[in-house]
Amino acid sequence: MRQRAPGRMTEDLVTGITLAQVGDRLARRSPERREGAGSIQAAVALILAPGDYRRLELLLIKRAEHPGDPWSGQMALPGGRRHPEDPDLLATVVRETREEVGVELDPRQLLGELDDLHPRTPLLPPVVVRPFVFGQSHRSEVHANSEVALHVWVALDQLASGQTRTEITIQGRDHRYPAYQVGPHLVWGMTERIISPFIDLLR
Repeated sequence: MRQRAPGRMTEDLVTGITLAQVGDRLARRSPERREGAGSIQAAVALILAPGDYRRLELLLIKRAEHPGDPWSGQMALPGGRRHPEDPDLLATVVRETREEVGVELDPRQLLGELDDLHPRTPLLPPVVVRPFVFGQSHRSEVHANSEVALHVWVALDQLASGQTRTEITIQGRDHRYPAYQVGPHLVWGMTERIISPFIDLLR
């Protein structure tokens, strides 16, 4: 009898998942909210679209390196901080995505929201991030601004397979952090903490 490779079963489940099924999974749960007083509000977008062989793919970006940016040079999701003129965080993520990668998100494409989260280290700003999940019928063309060094589309089943899972050690910190190896890029920190529960939800 042929032995199933580790992670293969969950990978298979995610491989054939559709945007409608993603929306259904998100609708079954109530996201946790962490609207603490004095916290900076921010929002990011998980943009899903069919790629090769109709497998759903996720858009990731690499932030350009800027002095003073605590997430400089890291892999991330499009998004950013809420501006005073933004009526809500949905408006924030639509605006920030348009500015960063030139992708126009339609609120009608919203599949759902994930749990709010904040940095686990006091070295980072006291920001509370709300992830929004959008589904598009095709991969949008990306026109990145100066804040974005590059972008990649990565298949959800690739992330779910376990073959991309790894760990990273940060200089000066006595701790190893879970990460994804996406080609030459490491996805870790808050972005990994958003993606991993989302992948688990789809299984």
